[in-house]
Amino acid sequence: MKRVVVEELLDSDAGTPAEVAGSIKDLRMFNSLFGGVHTMASLLRRVAQKRGLKQISWVDVAGGEGYVATRTQRSLARSGISSQPVILDRAPTHLANTHPAVCGDALALPFRDNSFDAVGCSLFLHHLEPDEIVRFAREGLRVARHAFVVQDLQRHPLHLGLSYIGAPLYRSRITRHDAPASVGRAYTVEEVRKILSGIAPAAAIEIRKFFLFRMGVIVWKQPNMI
Repeated sequence: MKRVVVEELLDSDAGTPAEVAGSIKDLRMFNSLFGGVHTMASLLRRVAQKRGLKQISWVDVAGGEGYVATRTQRSLARSGISSQPVILDRAPTHLANTHPAVCGDALALPFRDNSFDAVGCSLFLHHLEPDEIVRFAREGLRVARHAFVVQDLQRHPLHLGLSYIGAPLYRSRITRHDAPASVGRAYTVEEVRKILSGIAPAAAIEIRKFFLFRMGVIVWKQPNMI
């Protein structure tokens, strides 16, 4: 299945306020029921455990209203790990008051080197082209002390079919457009591994497959680059 880039309507809030609100509720449903929160919590838990952290600070890039960050924070707390997320998004209208938030560019993060334990994103990587992913990952590794983490969709024909079959569950026409568009422009595990394989200062790359065509990526930062 070839990757096809179709612009997603929610990216530009292309709809009525009610349609946008409905699509945001759909995103919450996807992340809650279909693996988004579980995947992100698993990745950050792995970083905390491997690096011996009882507390973990992280930036959720393109984190919007902070739903994934809040649910991930609760999940980590059940494992005895406290977390302090900061939300970064390009549009102030996407941000809420649930966590500290900053407007900024994912490809030029407005933070100093080694400012946070981790830099991550949820359902954002598929919005970027390969060269942009490289730039984003390098920025993430610059800002992170330990790892750059990603949870995103896997492109697969069955996944595309499910995105259409699920349409009766969607609250918004925006979601009915964006769900298959997201799958169509997503990457496979092999593609992501190839794109990230040559990035310095990455020490190692871990990619795991999660429930319902989610992937979780950890790009570890070399200790001598901290």
